[in-house]
Amino acid sequence: MTTSPALQIEDLSLRIGSRQILDGVSLAAPPGEVTGLAGESGSGKTMTGMTVIGLQPPSARVTGSIRLGDRELVGLPEKELNRLRGNEIAVVFQDPTASLHPMLSIGSQLTDHMRYHLDLSRSDARARALELLEQVQVPEPANALKRYPHQFSGGQLQRIAIASALACEPRVLIADEPTTALDVTVQASILRLLRGLCDDLGLAMILITHDLGVMSAVADTITVMRAGQVVEHGPRADVIQRPQHDYTRSLIDALPDHQEAAGE
Repeated sequence: MTTSPALQIEDLSLRIGSRQILDGVSLAAPPGEVTGLAGESGSGKTMTGMTVIGLQPPSARVTGSIRLGDRELVGLPEKELNRLRGNEIAVVFQDPTASLHPMLSIGSQLTDHMRYHLDLSRSDARARALELLEQVQVPEPANALKRYPHQFSGGQLQRIAIASALACEPRVLIADEPTTALDVTVQASILRLLRGLCDDLGLAMILITHDLGVMSAVADTITVMRAGQVVEHGPRADVIQRPQHDYTRSLIDALPDHQEAAGE
């Protein structure tokens, strides 16, 4: 039996003035799978993710369809989109400090987020925060709640940002270049964490990255974008080992060891 996508994008286009940013983008994100969205800078992959949560530039004109389950998001009023952001759809950014306030403790940030969206008591929110930090493997979670962002390494901050994204048990998680700012060893541990969370929680995850090597490690399917259009889509092994489009081949050839990325 085929599982219905948690998120379905169909013929999505975005124009700013005379410039076409997205042109007929379609993809599906099923629950329990990592859907990779790949392409070089300017390909439209990040703008696709931002348009899903309604954070495109105010002057942009959006057409097409973005469905979260049975709900159409294109044209949804800002007030309703605000209820979805951080609740049913969450985002992990490249720079974890973008989602963490430098002057507030980690405990305050996690618990305030949950109390706002889930109407939890202070004690229940703290218990949930501890649970989340354990889930993303932050050492000494009780102590971590008392500390501030500058007291953590980049990898630990990204784990905390992931914990914050998971706080309200979203159906869809958009991870936008979540490992680009980290060193190689830390990258691998964050990718393993994301893959495990997707499997354990049944998340529909969209992993946005320019690096097909990252995709080869965790994605179930890969959608390749170029100049605002989808040029290739398929199961990870097919796209990596038997690319059909010249642009996909060029991305794979640019990897430090594309034989390894292809699983050979």
